[in-house]
Amino acid sequence: MTICASEDATSLDSPHRAALTITADGSYAARLARHDDAAGSWFPERWTIGGPEPYAVPLPGSQPEEPDSELLPLADGRVLLLRRVADRFTVSLLYPTDPGTREVLLGAVPADTLTLLPPTPRGTLGYALAPGTRGTALWLVHGGAAGPERVAVVPGRCTGGAWLDHDGRLLALDRELDGRTKTVVVDLARGCPASPLLQITERSNDRLLLADPDSGLLLVRSDAPGHDRLGWGVLGSSLPVRFPECLRAPGMAVTPFALQPGRMLLPESCAVAFRIDAASGTWLGVWRPAGRRLRQFRAPEGWLAGAGLWTRDGELLLPYATDAVPCGMARMTVPPEPVAVRVAAGPVVGQAAAVGTVDAVRPVAVPVAAVPVAAVPVAAVPVAAVNGSGITHSGGGIVPDAAHTGIDSTASPHLKVIDTEPHTSATHPRLCRPVPLQQAPLGAREAR
Repeated sequence: MTICASEDATSLDSPHRAALTITADGSYAARLARHDDAAGSWFPERWTIGGPEPYAVPLPGSQPEEPDSELLPLADGRVLLLRRVADRFTVSLLYPTDPGTREVLLGAVPADTLTLLPPTPRGTLGYALAPGTRGTALWLVHGGAAGPERVAVVPGRCTGGAWLDHDGRLLALDRELDGRTKTVVVDLARGCPASPLLQITERSNDRLLLADPDSGLLLVRSDAPGHDRLGWGVLGSSLPVRFPECLRAPGMAVTPFALQPGRMLLPESCAVAFRIDAASGTWLGVWRPAGRRLRQFRAPEGWLAGAGLWTRDGELLLPYATDAVPCGMARMTVPPEPVAVRVAAGPVVGQAAAVGTVDAVRPVAVPVAAVPVAAVPVAAVPVAAVNGSGITHSGGGIVPDAAHTGIDSTASPHLKVIDTEPHTSATHPRLCRPVPLQQAPLGAREAR
């Protein structure tokens, strides 16, 4: 499919669905694959990627799958299958047996639409959203006492979904209510009503794209600047949201899909991986909040676009599938760039004063040859990027990820968590509520 994105198009209401879903711990993944036959029917496929060599196991169910069937890999290696059947959705568990596949029906959910949420941090439960006339129902489709259970109804129409802690207790959702979209957070342990998380202005549409519980880094999209822009903030921080100029990519759709974990209290040094789509193809982008540009790279041949994960050491793992290698994992390391810091001349108008900002730079230009090319999948090939008036190449490949020392870090409070992934309203310790993020001024000298 050819994607023609207008200026500042940054994954609007219908973002690209990742071709592969990966568990939070990076041990397993699942996707719908196609049979190599005339019918080209679909079947579930589980990837084991936590070992030294990735391998795939086909898990054909009791019938060929439709392209809109959804899969959720679990931490124990089983795969949750969501299948539309007439006016409802059936939920089944798939796992390999000798021989064939075992399919266990868990139950059904009556709904016009049912969408699986991203894998939970511990990978033992499965949740789904079902928009309705009175609100959006949150279903626990796996892990309940007796089949799928409706655990909450959130007023408005909810989409998205991001986990804010390591225990699967705080779930952030993008809620459309009264003509505006704001991100809210639901405490699954207490069954509390949704509370505000992201509200830049009263009239803006603000969505949360990704969240990292370690660093507190949040990737957001908002039209508060006047049109849809990508921005970043820190969970629980009083500092305002920033909208970097380098993430404005005319003619391209820029969608974040992976955040580097383990950067405790260091959100500015947390690496972010982007899928970049344009008329000329699809490729990769890597950016850090402390950096001054979106570094662009060719994707490995056969990359399952929009899928990947960072290791704590700063290595980006990119799954790919080709005729020669039906299940592969490319590894790529992009070290941080030196960052020149200037101290702001005056305080930022808002809830807090900025301790330092970086001068804005112009967007990275569209590469001359951005279409992914055949490459050795062990290391991604860098794409030329604009830097000043000349063309240079971004550094990358198999190199150690150096520690970042270019900018002071913003400390963010961390949430008190519990030991298990709750789905009932049992008694739990007091939890600090996330602080709603506010807007940063959009002057050129304050954007970064």
